[in-house]
Amino acid sequence: MRTTRDFSEIDATMLAEVGGKAANLGELTLAGLPVPPGWALTTDAYRQVAAGLDLTPGDGLAARARRHLLQAPVPGPVREAIMAAYARLGADVPVAVRSSATAEDLPFASFAGQQDSFLNVVGGEAVLDAVRRCWASLWTDRAVAYRESNGIDHAAVRLAVVVQVMVDARVAGVMFTANPVTGRRRETVLDASPGLGEAVVSGAVNPDRFVVSGGEVRERHAGDKRLAVRPLPGGGVERVETAAGGLCLTDAQVLALAALGARVEDHYGAPQDTEWAIGPDGTLWLTQARPITTLHPVPEPAGPGLRVHLSLNVAQGVMGPFTPMGVSAFNLVSSGAAGVFGHAPADRLDGPAFLSEAGQRLWLDLTTPLRSRTGRAVLTRLMPLGEARAAAVVRELADDPRLSVVQNSRRPFLRGLRRFARRVHAPARVRDALLSPARALAYAARVGAELDGRLEPPPGATPAQRLDHAERLLGGTFPAIVSIMPIVITGYALLGLAARLSGTRVGDLQDVLRGVPHNPTTEMDLELWDLATRVEPEPFRDLPAAELARRYQAGELPPRAQQGLAAFLAKYGHRGVAEIDLGVPRWSDDPTHILGVLANYLRIDGDSDLAPAALFAKGARAAREEVDRVAALAARRGRWRGPVVRFALGRTRAYAGLRELPKFHLVRAIAAVRDSLRAVGEHLVRAGVLDDALDVYFLRLEEARAALTGGDLRDLVRERRAAYERESRRRHVPRIMLSDGTEPEALAGPAPEGALTGTAASAGTVTGVARVVLDPTGAHLEPGEILVCPSTDPGWTPLFLTAGGLVMEMGGAMSHGAVVAREYGIPAVVGVPDATRRVTTGQKITLDGSAGTVTP
Repeated sequence: MRTTRDFSEIDATMLAEVGGKAANLGELTLAGLPVPPGWALTTDAYRQVAAGLDLTPGDGLAARARRHLLQAPVPGPVREAIMAAYARLGADVPVAVRSSATAEDLPFASFAGQQDSFLNVVGGEAVLDAVRRCWASLWTDRAVAYRESNGIDHAAVRLAVVVQVMVDARVAGVMFTANPVTGRRRETVLDASPGLGEAVVSGAVNPDRFVVSGGEVRERHAGDKRLAVRPLPGGGVERVETAAGGLCLTDAQVLALAALGARVEDHYGAPQDTEWAIGPDGTLWLTQARPITTLHPVPEPAGPGLRVHLSLNVAQGVMGPFTPMGVSAFNLVSSGAAGVFGHAPADRLDGPAFLSEAGQRLWLDLTTPLRSRTGRAVLTRLMPLGEARAAAVVRELADDPRLSVVQNSRRPFLRGLRRFARRVHAPARVRDALLSPARALAYAARVGAELDGRLEPPPGATPAQRLDHAERLLGGTFPAIVSIMPIVITGYALLGLAARLSGTRVGDLQDVLRGVPHNPTTEMDLELWDLATRVEPEPFRDLPAAELARRYQAGELPPRAQQGLAAFLAKYGHRGVAEIDLGVPRWSDDPTHILGVLANYLRIDGDSDLAPAALFAKGARAAREEVDRVAALAARRGRWRGPVVRFALGRTRAYAGLRELPKFHLVRAIAAVRDSLRAVGEHLVRAGVLDDALDVYFLRLEEARAALTGGDLRDLVRERRAAYERESRRRHVPRIMLSDGTEPEALAGPAPEGALTGTAASAGTVTGVARVVLDPTGAHLEPGEILVCPSTDPGWTPLFLTAGGLVMEMGGAMSHGAVVAREYGIPAVVGVPDATRRVTTGQKITLDGSAGTVTP
């Protein structure tokens, strides 16, 4: 490897040799874009100086590494190469000396500002000293922490150094070729200030801001620009106070910069974060470009014009990515769902047209119903029940002229509804729900029993037959389980009738839904509590959950705990966190989470009012009292109304718990396919196609089938695992995204200072200590603490039994977390923006589940 390379010799493929910054500058130079001349000191020089660096983990790692790099001798050939390359730029020419790490300016991690840069460096010895300090900056505390948070191995990172001719900038700044706040693509945002760009990049100045779209300057905001960074004669820079008035760029300059940014984006094929400068003669220069790593990829549009995409992941409380096999499974399930309404796709493995993938997450295209008069009415009425914040965004989007109604006829909707009703025998289900609860509940049980008979592939099934079985089961499960929903819908419709007849609001009848029977999730939680009352307590009080799991899997837990947990997992082991993704482990694969919950339960006094069984019984009593109260209210409005309301609410309570049953059965089917595909993975390992049987979950179904004939997919799986890990660290997933990249929620102003408001989900007021939990696995929640989390699925609900209250960033009044919170009688507020960041663990907060407020 050469020690130095001119920008003209560098392209984007040379990351390992010259680091991210230099690779981008070389790529821009080769593309003919205006980059000040310069060269890169390659990672080989760093390797030589860093030889013998002690990378033993520990608190002193960063300081130890910096000391070594600042004191180790620079080999003679490296020193000579630096001096010669600098001299080629000119005699004592002022240069910028900038770090260029191999883990920097990447599509998934920018590392912006993590390593150091030195401006207006003059003279060979000064350049050599700046190079040393750049090397050492690879080991600043902030750079070490950033690598660790992004899962990047310290030992795998090397540092190159960029040496680039300084631009004596009259004006400089940064430019994003997509709006980094709203996500809108092709909307350029510029920050500019007089002097060197360091003032803007470091945040030391309040710059001017410009927004450009459609070839026009749409916004201009003048900053105070009270500070400028200027080069000093002989080297170094100074910060000087200024009194710059007005805007520092003309519209012509802003548009010229935006056009330059568009060229950069077109070259890379993705939005870019650039740094620029305008020289004394008005020349525009690019001094850096890197991907905007915070933007979420835009889903593929299903049709022309502006499209509206709802994140299925956010709606389901699965913030992480889907595995490739999980995407295949959901494509099959959703194809079955589309078929119920008469819109089955030509190829079920492709999924229906309304489902797309971006950022390894799934998205629903809402454009067609939003642009239909009937569809819009249905969306705006039903969405608040499951995703209140998304519903509010959709209501606002309805006013966007680009999304005006184009379908006024009700016929397409009614045709789909008729197909659905015919397919699931809705009239018969509704009749049974009204006239015979026993028959309705027996039907719901029969659906589960019939599914049981289809879960396993034929005995002795070949790998190909297992894949056939997976496609049949996943494609056919939804039409069967959704036939339960007319019963559930009847129950909730009767709740609405009772509210109308009694003169109350549906939202005021939450207590009716407490302690409802036939809910598989609450039944699961109560069975786990019952197990906690029977197991031997000693190991659970003394050992961490991981060790308890190891002992269980080795058969070494005390007898009652070993047998009881085995029985529980035989019934509920198909469940887990993010359970709708076929590729993620189930509790039966790894019981660490459940054992941690058991340990939490053992901290509760079984005779106290906080015991889950007592809470559930208390909720059922409160529900009966509420039915009596509402029936009495109705009777005052008319004698016949009282009995009708009592009848209606009795049916509501009988069927409300079934709401969780279709998903319960769907997850059983997904888990059964997961188990079956492991045998396919084992076959592919024996055939030399994969390294590990679990790698099969990083293939799609069609790829697994093709692999049965041979090949080598190990490199593909490694790439996908790495991409999955990167996406798992994504900190923000939009709830709704438009096809131009805009996140509509980001267009609204921030909530008032200190105000945390959301949707009332479960009545009651509680004051307690907050516990922010981002991942329920291994989470510890003291009895009475208020759980603050992004969202929930059934994998979270065992934590509810010890929670004093619930705050969620996502969800609506009928979302999973809200339903379970009501059933357990704990106050809950959902749809609270940024709750996990605005509330901290240990903070005392008051939660009002009736008003939908959280007060610090």
